[in-house]
Amino acid sequence: MTAASKIWTRVDFDKDGKQHGWLQLPHSVTRSAYGNIAIPITVIRNGSGPTAFLMAGNHGDEYEGQIALCKLVRELNPGDIRGRIIVLHAANLPAAMAGARVSPIDDGNLNRAFPGDPDGTPTFAIAHYIDTVLYPLADFHHDIHSGGSSLQYLPFASMRRSDDPDLDRKALAALKAFGAPIGLIWAYSPDRRLSSVAAINRGLVALGGEFGGGASVTIRGVRIVEQGVRNLLAHAGIIDASRAVGDFAGPPRLMEIRSRDYYVYAPEAGLFEPAVELGDDVRAGQLCGHVHFVDNPGRLPESCHFDGDGMVICKRHYGRVERGDCVAHLATDCAG
Repeated sequence: MTAASKIWTRVDFDKDGKQHGWLQLPHSVTRSAYGNIAIPITVIRNGSGPTAFLMAGNHGDEYEGQIALCKLVRELNPGDIRGRIIVLHAANLPAAMAGARVSPIDDGNLNRAFPGDPDGTPTFAIAHYIDTVLYPLADFHHDIHSGGSSLQYLPFASMRRSDDPDLDRKALAALKAFGAPIGLIWAYSPDRRLSSVAAINRGLVALGGEFGGGASVTIRGVRIVEQGVRNLLAHAGIIDASRAVGDFAGPPRLMEIRSRDYYVYAPEAGLFEPAVELGDDVRAGQLCGHVHFVDNPGRLPESCHFDGDGMVICKRHYGRVERGDCVAHLATDCAG
């Protein structure tokens, strides 16, 4: 039997209306012996119907989703919907307030913490609450990301392949309805402790996406998220179809990531000079970039190359690299 979460809230998930409240995570420190980490949550409900659980701030330095969801809950009223919308605007609140990928409390990466641990450090306790309390309430889920401080992405919405063809069919339909310029399918991932994997394991129609990067906020990225979330809610039947915005710029270009070979990593620590830009089409063996050694200028730079063909959908934002840092990755077109 799974242990119960220690997180508590005064929000009533079954009550009609709009509620702004907090998830209270007990956290005893010198400053506050009986304190809590108060994670903001909004619930909007109007009668029976499907539930969409929208989440941002899984990584604290990814901002487009945090902004778009704050705007959404101010704009939507219960009379606008049928069913329920649950919103975590800053899921890993300590990371969000620090503007960091990981929590300053426990160095925890929420998107590597699922299915979580109710007795673990704050990040793992948050993951456990999401997995055992919020996911079972939901039918649709969108965890909104961007490249954070270290990466830059071409904006895309995404889904992840599961072992359930029917669930994949529903996720692909939701991905197309979201209407981002690129719809990406993750057929490969270097880690399985992700929120999207946990959501799929709970049977949810789960989307993700990367809508910018470099710890910045772009007008285009926020707009894609705002429009796409409304399209998703219309697709789910939670808002009227007439309130859908439609495709951002025509039907999405469907792409996928199939293997580890899509990724390029820094061979040495140094200063990385890229040889490609986002959106470039590249071939196997093509130069990705050079690592320079400014502490030893007479040393020749180390080069890194692409292992396959594809389009550069992600590249490193930081100039400094350590050996093993991802400096770019590809995506390739697919039929869906």
